[in-house]
Amino acid sequence: MQIKIGDKIRELRRRDGRRQEDLAGALGVTCQAVSRWEANGGYPDMEMIPAISNYFGITIDELFGYHSDRETKIDAILAKIDAFDLKRDSDDGWVDECLRILREGLAEFPGNERLRITLAETLWEAGWRRHDDWCGYDDDGTIRYCYDRGHRNPYWAEADKICCQLIEGDCGNSVYTRAIAVLVPLYRNYGEYEKAIAFANRMPGLTHSREYLLTEATDGRAEAKYIGEFLLKTAREFSEQLIFSLISDLDNFTSDVPVEKVKGAIAMFDLICDDGNMGTYHDFVQKLWLYLSRLQWERGYHDEAFVSLDRALDHARAFDRIADGEDHTLTAPLVRYVIYNAGCVQNTAKRLPEDWPFWCNPDHRPVEKEIKADPRWEAWVRRTQA
Repeated sequence: MQIKIGDKIRELRRRDGRRQEDLAGALGVTCQAVSRWEANGGYPDMEMIPAISNYFGITIDELFGYHSDRETKIDAILAKIDAFDLKRDSDDGWVDECLRILREGLAEFPGNERLRITLAETLWEAGWRRHDDWCGYDDDGTIRYCYDRGHRNPYWAEADKICCQLIEGDCGNSVYTRAIAVLVPLYRNYGEYEKAIAFANRMPGLTHSREYLLTEATDGRAEAKYIGEFLLKTAREFSEQLIFSLISDLDNFTSDVPVEKVKGAIAMFDLICDDGNMGTYHDFVQKLWLYLSRLQWERGYHDEAFVSLDRALDHARAFDRIADGEDHTLTAPLVRYVIYNAGCVQNTAKRLPEDWPFWCNPDHRPVEKEIKADPRWEAWVRRTQA
């Protein structure tokens, strides 16, 4: 153990370009003590161990050389959760199994931040699946998200507690930002808007985001790759916010405005991927087509609605073709250096009828009853299963 920690201290000190005097001064010990540790002639007092690990920005386990085995096991646990693809699955069948896996992981690795933040994010999703009311509209037609002013949702309450603990005394790492991303909408759902805004204001602006800064970090093909990734990611985020803007006010649905706006969102992806190869974004674009079909039917454009359903099927099948676990490269001029891997998620096309219309607000049930009564619906469903 002494050999490992002595070697590790020397390795870390050299990694950071620090002198023995620097470490000694930070810890309040003599240079001779540090020299002795690194020469394996002594061992730091146990109370010094947390300070040493903090100085080098690593965990105590990493300092003692346990990082590899521990992290491999944690990676395996998180891979199991990723395989459930929680955000795609609109039901709650995954909830108990995912929470069991994460709680068992934390029993083996108590306090691990990666497991804790993943548990919080999973609880956040679970709270949606097992909450009675998704949203409502106020008398003025604007959406209201105050689902849980009394903090009665146990999943959200636990997520709140975990995230608040994770952000105490920390700032800027990925766990911190993921915790904030849970807390902001959570406090909105509690109706505690000032807290939600305060948390949101802790985060950097758009031009200080990782995706944006990567476009300025290099040049040549690497720069083109990062710009392509940025264009696609921002197109997706922009499209989602556009839809949320539409559904935030019922007055938007008294005209063809939603139809035209969703068409515009789809056109952005056609502009970026002008050869039709959208890679993993086929999955998102098929959701846009599903929602557009609902909007078109609602406005009386029934033939166009079924054209949109067929376009959704085209994109779902395109996604299924690339979901082979292999790396692929986009081919359109603006994104031809972007490499992606769609994993091994299959049968996207077969799930289309279950996913329709994906964004359910405003209340889609009257439209659903009408469109599913049309004989073309059953014909489309059969095509998705072929």
